[in-house]
Amino acid sequence: QAQLVESGGGLVQPGGSLRLSCAASTNIFPINSMGWYRQAPGKEREVVATITSGTRTNYGDSVKGRFTISRDNAAKNMVYLQMSSLKPEDTAVYYCRVTTLRGDDYWGQGTQVTVSS
Repeated sequence: QAQLVESGGGLVQPGGSLRLSCAASTNIFPINSMGWYRQAPGKEREVVATITSGTRTNYGDSVKGRFTISRDNAAKNMVYLQMSSLKPEDTAVYYCRVTTLRGDDYWGQGTQVTVSS
């Protein structure tokens, strides 16, 4: 069964860092893009960062310079989100998303990130 498994969320103080990981099952292929989205209470889901199979990256304006998306060079089905200088407004459920060249679209179950003192 095709699935995405996210990990790494949690509670962190303002100014702190967290690293999210997402593993796509091996039957999700050929991968076109991988990315992270987030949804805060009462707000629409928004893009945080995406990376294509050619390693081109794109970031939401609110996270530029603070977050970094990357893919595992060996295990092409892994994507990471390194989050630094976290702010309370970064609090949200973070979702991993993977699309394939066949047009498939997969979402993870979400992982909670809470930034609070």
